[in-house]
Amino acid sequence: MAAPLTLVVMARWPAPGRCKTRLARHAGRWAAAQIQRRLTHHTLQVSGHWSQENNHSLQVAVDGLAPRALRRWQQELQTLAPGIRLGAQGGGNLGCRMQRQLRRAFQGGAQRVLVIGTDLPALETRDLEDAADALLQAPLAFGPARDGGYWLIGWNRSGFCSGGAHLMSGIPWGSDQVLERSLAAASALQLPVSLLREQNDLDERSDLEDWLRCQLPPP
Repeated sequence: MAAPLTLVVMARWPAPGRCKTRLARHAGRWAAAQIQRRLTHHTLQVSGHWSQENNHSLQVAVDGLAPRALRRWQQELQTLAPGIRLGAQGGGNLGCRMQRQLRRAFQGGAQRVLVIGTDLPALETRDLEDAADALLQAPLAFGPARDGGYWLIGWNRSGFCSGGAHLMSGIPWGSDQVLERSLAAASALQLPVSLLREQNDLDERSDLEDWLRCQLPPP
């Protein structure tokens, strides 16, 4: 029997002016927020289907919502992913927020944890399956992004206990060096890494080509 797995989706409340700020400079705040909402729904449909089919836990860590609004959004998203659980990301930079979610998942009994964002128009269930399988062979997995970052990070319990407190420290988040520096840190910690297929996060106007290619038409 496969080890228990938790999938964490890092999400932002899709409100005009609170998300997709780089895209909003070109498309406008309202259009950028609608794109963020559709991307989030796509991510949760894929994640929800895969998690239910494999009996994995699905959690959404949200930035930009107060507790009452968080509960309302959870009720709305239940139709996309029944059994989904929403919580706050908490403060700090991206590394701190991801590390917090990883720690909570492992403390909750998970043996493998995957963390993804909601900017992936090409996300498929096979991507999640490949990541889950990779963590049965290696302690750490990355999904490389075209901009130099990563669209997924995955840990198994032994790997996180060995290097989870150090690997995400000192990373220049938001730069094109995120993956390179993360791989260097993993090497320094002597942690073998499994790399998944490269994908493109939808952050800029030029990235909308990937949206159209995946048949998720923008508003």
